[in-house]
Amino acid sequence: MNKNSPIKKCLFPAAGYGTRFLPATKATPKEMLPVLTKPLIQYGVEEALAAGIENMAIVTGRGKRAIEDHFDISYELEHQIKGTSKEHYLTEIRSVITKCTFSYTRQIEMKGLGHAILCGENLIGDQPFAVLLADDLCDSSSKGVLAQMVDLYKKYNCSIVAIEEIPKEDTNKYGVIAGNEIEPGIFMVKDMVEKPEPEVAPSNLAIIGRYILTPDIFDIIRDTKPGKGGEIQITDALLTQAKKGMVLAYKFEGERFDCGSIDGFVKATNYFYEKETKKEAEAKKKTGAK
Repeated sequence: MNKNSPIKKCLFPAAGYGTRFLPATKATPKEMLPVLTKPLIQYGVEEALAAGIENMAIVTGRGKRAIEDHFDISYELEHQIKGTSKEHYLTEIRSVITKCTFSYTRQIEMKGLGHAILCGENLIGDQPFAVLLADDLCDSSSKGVLAQMVDLYKKYNCSIVAIEEIPKEDTNKYGVIAGNEIEPGIFMVKDMVEKPEPEVAPSNLAIIGRYILTPDIFDIIRDTKPGKGGEIQITDALLTQAKKGMVLAYKFEGERFDCGSIDGFVKATNYFYEKETKKEAEAKKKTGAK
């Protein structure tokens, strides 16, 4: 394992059922739910691209074929709108398809996030990699969250989790860390607990769906026993890794929306609609000024 290798691959665990969005997710992957006109997973792939990552490894499951189709060329559609006023609608996704390489594998059984990451080992190999959960939609006015974490990895060469402060009463929905702040917003992890009740939570610093992991995590996951909910938790594996070496938690800069929940999905839609409307208004203003 070469910890000094650059981050070249991003793993997308995308095999979950999306039960909080039933019946919409009965036949549609939750990762394909659109915020405005773009599916959640495309936002994630674009964030990875902005961090200099071009190899996307996606762990899917039954009923997830739409993800593969989205990141492929639709010759019939291309032919139908070629030369029309609608052609520009495909500009963004064409750019993504051109710049990225996509590889896929399946998680046959739903055994937790740790198990989903382990399923991607054959796509990742023996190198450090990023993990992005598409239903955690992030936006930053400067660098994207993954780009911020890649910069941090270049300095510390260790596993990193993104964190944010949450209300104490919500700790039972997240993995929660405790640690020593070694730089502003950067914590050396000394404890991690998956979905602790508020009265026993070590802090209110919650892990969100952005990770950079060193490849020794795969062997650690293999030896990790099922934890909370009978699932193999990445939180448990990372705590083992932290005890053996070093794991950092990073309080990222930017906005994060839990698009796995209806409330978060609506907030994200409103946020990006306002952002897009403002951008269009500014563009019209500049055109008019000329």
